[in-house]
Amino acid sequence: MSRAVPFHAVPREGVDPSAGGGLHRNAARVHRALTELGVRGEVRELAGSARTAADAARTLGVEVGAIASSLVFLHDGAPLLIVTSGAHRVDPALVEELLGGRLDMADAATVRAATGQPIGGVGPVGHPAPLRTLVDVALGAFDVVWAAAGTPHAVFPTSYAELVRITGGTPAIVGR
Repeated sequence: MSRAVPFHAVPREGVDPSAGGGLHRNAARVHRALTELGVRGEVRELAGSARTAADAARTLGVEVGAIASSLVFLHDGAPLLIVTSGAHRVDPALVEELLGGRLDMADAATVRAATGQPIGGVGPVGHPAPLRTLVDVALGAFDVVWAAAGTPHAVFPTSYAELVRITGGTPAIVGR
């Protein structure tokens, strides 16, 4: 399904005017990372919210399963990015079984420190340093998936294969 997506045209606090289109500085950082990684899909700043998978799906007019939610956990104390389909939740027991060790949800300060981005807008790339990443195989059911781009109002289109490539992630079953 494809349709026009409303763009946010009014610059807001934190906007990086040197980035194409006047994107917020976090979205501009994700845009630069995507460009360096050879991604053709462009960051889009939405008028509506993409803070949750349901919000993003509603705003974009796509199935919630096509939303790639980037969540930060602590795996034995180290940040772990799990990019999961918006159609389900991460099952910590599945991830612990896969990786061994203990999995805990990261708090907002840890998410910000690991990614430079706020909860509700964490993208799969554009972080201060690479993060160990798992990518939900359920996203492979969609030709186009949408991922956050550093803010709760910015997204970009990609494919499952491209998402695995650009994150250096490991495909995994992470939820039920």
